[in-house]
Amino acid sequence: MACALGLLLQSPLLTAAIFITGIGGTFQYGFQISVLNSPSTFIKELVNRTCAERYGLALEPWQLSLIWSFIVSIFCIGGLLGSLCAGRIVNTYGRKRCLLLNNLLAISGALLMLLSKTAVSFEMIMAGRFIYGINAGISLTTHTMYLLECSPKRLRGMVGVTVTSFVSLGKFSGQLLGISELLGTEELWPWLLGFSGFTGLLQLLMLPLLPESPRYLLLMRGDRQACENAIGRLWGCGQDHSAEVEDMLAEGVALKGVRIRGVKDLLTEPSVRWQLLTILCTATTLQLCGINAVYLYSFDVFSAAGIPNHQLRYAALGTGLCEIVTSITCVLIVENTGKRGLLIRGFFGMTTTLALLTLTLYLQTLLSWMPYCSMVLVFIFIFFFSSGPAGITAPLPGELFTQSFKAAAFTVFTTINWTGLFLIGMLFPLIVEHLDYFCFLIFLVFCLSTALFVWYTVPETNNRTVLEIAAEYQRMHSKNKPTVEDKDTPTAKIKNEQLKLNKTGLSIATRL
Repeated sequence: MACALGLLLQSPLLTAAIFITGIGGTFQYGFQISVLNSPSTFIKELVNRTCAERYGLALEPWQLSLIWSFIVSIFCIGGLLGSLCAGRIVNTYGRKRCLLLNNLLAISGALLMLLSKTAVSFEMIMAGRFIYGINAGISLTTHTMYLLECSPKRLRGMVGVTVTSFVSLGKFSGQLLGISELLGTEELWPWLLGFSGFTGLLQLLMLPLLPESPRYLLLMRGDRQACENAIGRLWGCGQDHSAEVEDMLAEGVALKGVRIRGVKDLLTEPSVRWQLLTILCTATTLQLCGINAVYLYSFDVFSAAGIPNHQLRYAALGTGLCEIVTSITCVLIVENTGKRGLLIRGFFGMTTTLALLTLTLYLQTLLSWMPYCSMVLVFIFIFFFSSGPAGITAPLPGELFTQSFKAAAFTVFTTINWTGLFLIGMLFPLIVEHLDYFCFLIFLVFCLSTALFVWYTVPETNNRTVLEIAAEYQRMHSKNKPTVEDKDTPTAKIKNEQLKLNKTGLSIATRL
């Protein structure tokens, strides 16, 4: 841990890149997930006022609930649209320019939020949420891709996990700024909703200090000199980075003459089937692991444990703080423990915690001390979620796929993420209404299944190049392990290149 952290601190511009891209990147996603909880009453009052003054209508409770649900869920629709566009945009304009232009969306959405109360228009809030969704959808792909491509192999795990750390920071910031002592008041709630514009403006001003992604410069533009200059700025000029450049060139040789692949190519290409299944399985379970259910029931658990209702929001801040601290811990330990181990441990831990939480919630009316057990289990579940699946899953598309498939892989991952978030928001209340806390058993099945899937089918990716990871997938799943299919595909070329390197190394070792 100390070694990896020391290497990161020796690269001050890379450290700055983590914070600059994070504050206007996945931070926006996390902030928008939690920010509506506090001003919901004020927004509903604005909806009623708008309909009364403009249309002369007095809304029924179900009509108000429908409009409110649309205000919440339109963020996911915008996010899905943004994620579908992100792959093409990042390949056409580059990672850095895409991040720069994306901030204009955040600023536009913030202006709509700030003016909505003055204009007496809840439609402006809807439009702002939709624009925020597009911004978050693009940043979720571009931020992750840029950071992974700017990181050396030995730091890629640590840097990749920071993507999720900023999601956690965004969630906590939405909760913290939303308390009544800060921006969660009747006068200031438009400024709370417009806060994302400030972070977008901050990134817009600071991002020009960073270079373009080295991998993009070399593999997409073919500009080796610009790539080496970017590496020197990001990782330090006084060190030898030739091995990293050679790894990129090896991938470039395997991809020579291969066009950028789309989603359809990714879904139909047999040579990357197991990598695709890894993304599909982990991304789906990330949404269906039960974290939303745990957060929902945490208020009931804290209330049953004796916390007064007016203090529950501060207890909720405790859960958000727990997620941030655990996520930062994951950043510090991932280089030593490995990503595969953290995933398996996290999903198995979440499985066990969900089973125990179902039991304690069932018994809490029978035993007076059981709510305290439930409260402890809530924090344990958040610990397992943040220390493994939350931090490891998001960067996976950038680590498992070559440059030609990378944008398509991120598109698939983020599409699953936004679709799952939308469906959970729409269907989860119905599931809770019919199953109550037994809904945890559904999420338990997903966590257990994914833990077993990772255990048996996914190799370790930490400190490995995409060539080495592809060869390891080949070793684990090929019936004829010493050979590779004779196909003219990027992944087959990479596997053959890796096998050649292995044979060369074996020959040298034999002579010695």
